[in-house]
Amino acid sequence: MSTLKPFLYDTGALIAAERNRVAFWRAHRSFLIAGGVPLVPAPVVSQAWRDGARQVQLARLLSGCDITPLDHHLARNVGELLGRARVADPVDGVVAALAAQFGARVFTSDPDDIQHLLDHMGQAGKRARIWALS
Repeated sequence: MSTLKPFLYDTGALIAAERNRVAFWRAHRSFLIAGGVPLVPAPVVSQAWRDGARQVQLARLLSGCDITPLDHHLARNVGELLGRARVADPVDGVVAALAAQFGARVFTSDPDDIQHLLDHMGQAGKRARIWALS
């Protein structure tokens, strides 16, 4: 059984890939070499994807990731989380909910927003770790 914590990418991570940020690509490559498959919530893809013909680096990144769907159960959990945390961004909510569920390391450009949501998840939120992208 692998002890490798999952990587979960938010929109900031996808933008870092698209902008060809070396530090991001190094971390991504290291995770792949270790046998990991990064997770990207489907709403994150929607937030970042604009023109596949022009987003070659983003398409390259996503081809090696697991795209996690937003199903009815997750959507309800995210809605409840947003209500408890008194915030309105469902994309950040999905990122936080999945990070807690999988005990993932979140690659984000919004560490404070994600942490705020994780703080409203009790013990489950403490399983996730944040990697702030600059």
